[in-house]
Amino acid sequence: MRLENAPKKDGTLKNPKLGLFIATSIVVGAVIGSGIFKKPAIMAKELGSPEALLIVWVVAGVVTLFGALTNAEISGMIPKTGGQYAYFQEMYGDFFAFLYGWAIFIVIQTGSIASIAYVFSHYAGYFFRLPNFPPATETSFVLSIPYIGDIYPLRDIGEKALTIGLILFLSAANYFGVEFGGKISGFFSSLKVLAVIAIAVLAVFAPCGTTENFTRDAPWFRSDLSLVGAFAMALSGAFWAYDGWNNVTYIGGELKNAKRNLPLALIIGTLIVIAVYALINLAYLYVLPVEKMAGSKLVASDLAEAAVGKSGGALVAAAVMISTFGAANGTILVSARVYYAMARDNLFYAPIGKIHPVFKTPANALIVQAIWSSVLVLSGTFDILTDMLIFVSWIFYAMGAYGVFVLRKKYPEAERTVKTWGYPLVPAIFVIFASIYVVLTLYTDIQNKAAGRTEIINSLFGLILTAAGAPVYLFYNRKKKKNKN
Repeated sequence: MRLENAPKKDGTLKNPKLGLFIATSIVVGAVIGSGIFKKPAIMAKELGSPEALLIVWVVAGVVTLFGALTNAEISGMIPKTGGQYAYFQEMYGDFFAFLYGWAIFIVIQTGSIASIAYVFSHYAGYFFRLPNFPPATETSFVLSIPYIGDIYPLRDIGEKALTIGLILFLSAANYFGVEFGGKISGFFSSLKVLAVIAIAVLAVFAPCGTTENFTRDAPWFRSDLSLVGAFAMALSGAFWAYDGWNNVTYIGGELKNAKRNLPLALIIGTLIVIAVYALINLAYLYVLPVEKMAGSKLVASDLAEAAVGKSGGALVAAAVMISTFGAANGTILVSARVYYAMARDNLFYAPIGKIHPVFKTPANALIVQAIWSSVLVLSGTFDILTDMLIFVSWIFYAMGAYGVFVLRKKYPEAERTVKTWGYPLVPAIFVIFASIYVVLTLYTDIQNKAAGRTEIINSLFGLILTAAGAPVYLFYNRKKKKNKN
């Protein structure tokens, strides 16, 4: 699909070619990437209870489904390329839409690219040791940000270098052709599904597997008020694993019968992911007690190794690398369209809104995206990046869901091919939950920083990066008005 065919007035393509199956595959492929392979161990450490761990995954899945049900109505009304960015323009105007697009660029999608690629590099350590600087060198260069914390760019430099290399490679692949980049996504998405199935099957044959693990708590588990904070932190991990469910909206203008297929893809794809995540977490716990999960760096490989020995761990590590390779490629391909749309609206750096004269790709958008993603890789570890982008994402998720009420009032007679199931209760629950989650996450981050448990306040850092978009908007909006005059 080429971008020069895209600029109809309503933001859709003249000849869209993507159907419901492909759209649903994009939802599933964008969501199942790295989080389900990396986050369960961190969540197990925070909670210390298998029951609590499973509850977190179910709650996160149900809340995500509520978000998809809500977004389905909006996507059917406004099936434009740019997705949520275009929705916010209709809901709240250019300024809020720009802040979202800016956040997508500055932390959400670029942070997602960095995080997914980071997991690829982390699992590469299963096969070969990546070089690192001595501890004294790692801490010799530090960036101190007031009220935020310290950043060590030289820490884990081996993983970071491989991560940046992967981002640059995949960005180059998409630079030289959208079709080539799309084929990479399709191939690796198929292998990704096989990887998840393989993990579940290996668990069944594990000689050490037992259902007793489903009820055996870790020694540090505490059923007091501290569990509330642990639950909120664990939700960040689960929400990261579920994140990406709305990525398909960025290519809404490229879907056949988008008013029908886009909302259906959101709902069907989210339901599939919930089922897959429930299955794989049961598989993890069946083989690995929650205490052992908490101490695992490569939980999927540890499961396979327990099931069939060293060879099983290597196979799953390779499968995770394949999965994250494909997920990173798909995120790089789709995300660049948001900045492209912003630039075409004259609300961003104009060259980003141009396509390559030979390769017919949003080349400049891909280059800028690759550079900033690489900077984010150097700024912190996987967990800093994911916690930061999930916090910011859920601010916009809440505002997006509230937008259903705004659009119902603003355009009461508009055609709605799909209406939000359970309206107004479902979107209201989503908005309330998202708001509580955002406030609780910010509070927990500040408390952890004050207690010395973390080096950086991830949520506050994400807010500062997002707020930095305000003066950028004022600059481009003023420039846009001058050009009109």
